[in-house]
Amino acid sequence: MNSATQNNKNFGAKITVLLADDHAVVRQGLRLLLEKQPDFDIVGESSDGLETLRAVEKIRPAILIVDLAMPQLNGVEIIREIGYREIPTRAILLSAHIDEQYVFSALRSGAYGYVFKGSAVDELIQAIRRVHLGQHHLPPAFFEAAVDAYIEKLEKSVEEDGLNPLSRRERQILQMVAEGFSNAEIGTRLFISTRTVEVHRSNLMRKLSLRNSADLVRYACEHLPPPVENNRKH
Repeated sequence: MNSATQNNKNFGAKITVLLADDHAVVRQGLRLLLEKQPDFDIVGESSDGLETLRAVEKIRPAILIVDLAMPQLNGVEIIREIGYREIPTRAILLSAHIDEQYVFSALRSGAYGYVFKGSAVDELIQAIRRVHLGQHHLPPAFFEAAVDAYIEKLEKSVEEDGLNPLSRRERQILQMVAEGFSNAEIGTRLFISTRTVEVHRSNLMRKLSLRNSADLVRYACEHLPPPVENNRKH
């Protein structure tokens, strides 16, 4: 039986945090890491969506850290319901997905923060403090991708061909993928992070309705000029 556990200690000005994840080992790991911060007070845990709503309504934590893929009610719906009930708790969504559609969905639901599960714990700590101050926190890779998209709109230089839906940066990455470069190598050459490359690749797959890397390479061969031989040699 699931049950929200509550810490009855009152630490005054500390940032109260509720942890919501359906995996006990994840909650325990987060608790151990976050409890090391002198300004955090972990006031409870929950393991499914409905239990999380009950815990938030009862405890009223300053911050809710919630997994996207929660049973019974997913993270986005939990955050939306908190808004409907006008509970002042601010939510940070934890997710294994870095595609922009998930980030936008989280923001539309009322989330203040979005943290990729593969991020270092320091990013989550920073997110909690920023969100507590009323600021939004998004993955650094998302900001870089958003800037690229904005520049692309200003340039309005998309060609009328099979690559029409792609941004300038996505075209660059598509070509490098076709030429056999790894995400890390692409990031080094374009002066962006590996995670930003992953975001762009995910967007490429979605925009072109492709399922895997082989499809991506095949698409590039059909729509891009033939790659220059020995392109990987300096």
